[in-house]
Amino acid sequence: MSEESQNAKPSNKVTQLGDFALQRELGQGGMGKVFLARQVSLDRLVAVKTLSRELSKKEGFIARFEREARSMAKIDHPNVLKIYAVDSAHGIHFAAIEYVDGQSLQKWLDQLGRLSVGDAVHLAIRCAEALRYAHAENMVHRDIKPDNILLTKKGVVKVADFGLAKAMDDDVSMTQSGTGLGTPLYMAPEQARNAKHVDSRCDIYALGVTLYHMLTGQLPYTGKTTLEVIMAKEKGRYASARTLRPELSERLDMIVDKMMAKDPAQRYKSCEDVLKDLQALGVQTDALSFIAGAEAAPVQRPVANVPLTAAAPGARKAGSTAPSFGSETATQTGTRIWYVQFEDAKGKSVVEKHSTGRILKMLAAGQLTAKAKAKVSADGAYYPLAQFPEFAKAVEDSIARRTAAIRKEDMKSLYSRVERDQKMFYLKRRVKDFFRNIYGLASLLVLLGVIGAALWFGWQYGAELPAKVAGMIGFGDSAEKAPNQQSTERTAVLSEGGIVPEGTVRPR
Repeated sequence: MSEESQNAKPSNKVTQLGDFALQRELGQGGMGKVFLARQVSLDRLVAVKTLSRELSKKEGFIARFEREARSMAKIDHPNVLKIYAVDSAHGIHFAAIEYVDGQSLQKWLDQLGRLSVGDAVHLAIRCAEALRYAHAENMVHRDIKPDNILLTKKGVVKVADFGLAKAMDDDVSMTQSGTGLGTPLYMAPEQARNAKHVDSRCDIYALGVTLYHMLTGQLPYTGKTTLEVIMAKEKGRYASARTLRPELSERLDMIVDKMMAKDPAQRYKSCEDVLKDLQALGVQTDALSFIAGAEAAPVQRPVANVPLTAAAPGARKAGSTAPSFGSETATQTGTRIWYVQFEDAKGKSVVEKHSTGRILKMLAAGQLTAKAKAKVSADGAYYPLAQFPEFAKAVEDSIARRTAAIRKEDMKSLYSRVERDQKMFYLKRRVKDFFRNIYGLASLLVLLGVIGAALWFGWQYGAELPAKVAGMIGFGDSAEKAPNQQSTERTAVLSEGGIVPEGTVRPR
């Protein structure tokens, strides 16, 4: 629906679809081709979106397409692209919509990288106004992204494909790129899980991602595949816009975070709330600065004064003794400042003033616990944070994280004790082994000493030892005496017989 492909021609021989004379092809989208045409009866330029052959074969889709287009045709808002007609001719189903003589926001982001803060907030406000109007008519877009936000040459914002996006989303069997479940980079996590059962908060999420993109020039979640993007969104961790662009105010950063909350219950409940906070910033430009000759946006009706943060369902009941959550500060500035009483890291009780977003971040970071109390005015009474709908879920999450941390610490202590006992067991066993080895070595040395002494004793007294032993047992004297007696008796016999042994000298 822009002025791209000016010299392109229709890709088929059909040049007339009912009241619309086709002039040239402008491009191709998820549903089919888009042509610039002239409505003969009213003599005006329009864009004609034709359905592809694949979609034209689905009777159920065609019925939804026509029904949603007729419903959308009833919406008349300056920031919503108008639908003039939905019909079929020559077997071609088509919708005639408002022609925009400009280009999409995506094209501008491709050229500029990122927008000024004033321009980004200006665009977000215009889109939120369009969404608020459509949501009041029970129309949910479900595919808000820079490609579906068109800007005219005069800087007028037009949200495109409202009813058509809903019809496309209903056909969950489609897998064609850019159709079916919307655009993963911008869609809300709950929409990826179940595209049929979503409400207006999925549009708020997508608008928040678009605002993040306009302010930082980047997307909060990326991935090589659709599954990687969806899984990253389920984790809900991304670099804050203020981290990537420090000059952004904390309040604007908080608004973006709340629009992009993973849990729909923590998100803005309506575009009315989004508008209130964005307009309260007071930073939006009257006209888009990057479009030469852009006109100032018309002043819209005043936004009703509602609290910054929607109360959680069932958080308060009639007759409850919980404190009043409205405050003069919230009414005048569009954000709420709280007096927070808590214990600092040193255990000292302190009182500080913080915004709602800051308190939520402190709870998430563990700087505040469930013991912290708050009040909305200097002369009010302190109440536990859990009694305020703004902080009930955050406090619950904080308690859950603390409980998990304690359980983890207990298990860590148990593991440490088991490890310590095991080390002591091994130490005792090593000590016992050491002394057992010392005892064995000493016994061996003693045994070797005894054996050595025995050997030395035997070597010194080995020759005399048998005699001494024999003498000790009574055989030594008789054995010595017997030879001597025999010798004496022999000498006496020889002497008596006159026989003198040889070598004996006879006495003279």
